[in-house]
Amino acid sequence: MPDLKAMYRTIVQDDFPDTLTITLGDTVLAYAKRTWDIDGERKGLRYGENPDQPAALYQPVSGRFVAAGKNWRDSAGGKAVISALSEAQMLQAGKHPGKTNLTDVDNGCNILQYLAERPAAVILKHNNPCGAAWSSASVGDALTKAFWCDRIAAFGGAVVVNRPLDMKAAELIAANYFEVVAAPDFTPEILHILASRKNLRIFKLPALADLGRLAGEPFLEIKALMDGGLVLQQSFVNRIRCATDFLPAVASAKDGTSVSARKPTEQEADDLLFAWAVEAGVSSNSVIFAKNGATVAIGTGEQDRVGCVEIAIFKARTKFADTLAFTRHGLTLYELKQQAADNAEAAARLADIEAETEQRKGGLEGSVVVSDGFFPFRDGVDLCVAQGVTAIAQPGGSLRDHEVIAAVNEAVPQVAMVFTGQRSFRH
Repeated sequence: MPDLKAMYRTIVQDDFPDTLTITLGDTVLAYAKRTWDIDGERKGLRYGENPDQPAALYQPVSGRFVAAGKNWRDSAGGKAVISALSEAQMLQAGKHPGKTNLTDVDNGCNILQYLAERPAAVILKHNNPCGAAWSSASVGDALTKAFWCDRIAAFGGAVVVNRPLDMKAAELIAANYFEVVAAPDFTPEILHILASRKNLRIFKLPALADLGRLAGEPFLEIKALMDGGLVLQQSFVNRIRCATDFLPAVASAKDGTSVSARKPTEQEADDLLFAWAVEAGVSSNSVIFAKNGATVAIGTGEQDRVGCVEIAIFKARTKFADTLAFTRHGLTLYELKQQAADNAEAAARLADIEAETEQRKGGLEGSVVVSDGFFPFRDGVDLCVAQGVTAIAQPGGSLRDHEVIAAVNEAVPQVAMVFTGQRSFRH
């Protein structure tokens, strides 16, 4: 019988070259493979997406792609973030990183570039955020809010923040299981706390403190097809950088009459702005419920939009009930349900939690919603309204925009809606 656990500890030897060159017309982009001196041994990536997939990381070293009359992002001027990771920045290698560790951190940067104006934190798993938040108070406050968005999914995730890690954040990380933590800086006291987690990978990435300067620059995305072909595209660039960038939700009905939605309040617009920034890092189809600068539920990767909303609602209620069980009784929701099967006291506790979860709609009341694509029918919007949301942002452009706007206008109290004027699909 093979030792199945050994595959996760084994470093897969890669045969990828030390240099990589891509020629795009007259432009030559040069890359160098990144390796690190860890424990006296030269090591590259541990492995790819799975333990039997060799992988290598390449850092851009020269060349600048220019298209459509504008410069695209490159590594010049200290703009490299993940690909430039050095031994000095790998403060603790843990089991040393594999591909998914780096791509999770990378997507955290992708989100945080649009949240640069406040301390912000993202916890990611499988290249999607479990929870995200920003705060005017501190990075520790932001991380705490992000963690309680989805404590269950955060297990084994990557933590990425855009300010030096503070004590509150460090204590939360040390008290839970995470694979990676990346921050602009760490004090010796903070590192001492984090070092109690021997397998934790600790990355000091100074560029995380200044991601906002990258937000308007596209970069070259390359997708490899199964037959060896390539698709090149410009990366997504978020056009909603402040609340005034949202467009009024206005549409014409079939009879030619014009319908429009209520404008969001200042707080609603702020939460919509935050949620749309997070949306840039969520796999489509997706919707995000957010409140007070934090995600409440994230529905991701669904083929139909109404199904995505349904999954987000289900997740919100499950996570809300789990939070109550954990904070009140020190049990996960699963453990409480197990006890309730043959214990009257536990059954009563579970009943109370389920009743409160239903009454408070899984914490969704008072939240806002963003959708990465337009609502093709009003069913998804009606579902959101039924949860007590107060405002919705979506791209607009559906043939049934007038029906979708009617759905928010018919709500009591009336729900606000704005258009983003762009889609945010991510595949």
